[in-house]
Amino acid sequence: MAEAQQHVDYVPVDAKDILPERQAGWAMFTRATAWGIVAIIAVLVFLKLITG
Repeated sequence: MAEAQQHVDYVPVDAKDILPERQAGWAMFTRATAWGIVAIIAVLVFLKLITG
């Protein structure tokens, strides 16, 4: 069986290159988490009002 030849080029990565992308991802995650918590609370309050 032949062995697959692979070649990977590694380039140096500076923190300043990836930091804005990571910060934007974290901001989206925290925003989605906050909206999710608010939505769950709203559903629970709605169910409490309906069931008494």
